[in-house]
Amino acid sequence: LYAPGGAAVVPVARHFPTALRNGGIDRAALKAALTGDPDAMDLLEAIVHPLVAAARRDFITQHTDSPLIVLDIPLLYEGGSDALVDGVAVVTTDAETQAARVMARPGMTADLLSMILARQMPDADKRARADWIIPTDTHDGARAAVATLVQAITAAEDEDDA
Repeated sequence: LYAPGGAAVVPVARHFPTALRNGGIDRAALKAALTGDPDAMDLLEAIVHPLVAAARRDFITQHTDSPLIVLDIPLLYEGGSDALVDGVAVVTTDAETQAARVMARPGMTADLLSMILARQMPDADKRARADWIIPTDTHDGARAAVATLVQAITAAEDEDDA
């Protein structure tokens, strides 16, 4: 949506002109524009969330014959999107590791991280509501958990079809 020609470029650039670079939305510049203005995040979400929902519907429509469709939905529970799916897998790690990973992203600041975390349901609450938990403490552990999960879901689907 943020790439040149993407559906979000024009409306986002209209409200956050400093984020427009080379015909697309530069995420680092957008993060900088959001920092320190909590109302700016609400505005951005009002612009982008309907576009994301439309793209998600199109993706699902294009893959209806697939045995498994995976959607990565930030703020899944906060936005009520859990009602749209058959099951929820939450990826998780300890708070210190999460903060270190987020802070390593280009353009990230402590203020922006605080603003992001304030909008999210606590990790423990998400884990309590999830159907599956994928620990991301290590890449190998996360890959193994995903492989096990996919195998379990597709095996259950095969049993349902039988």
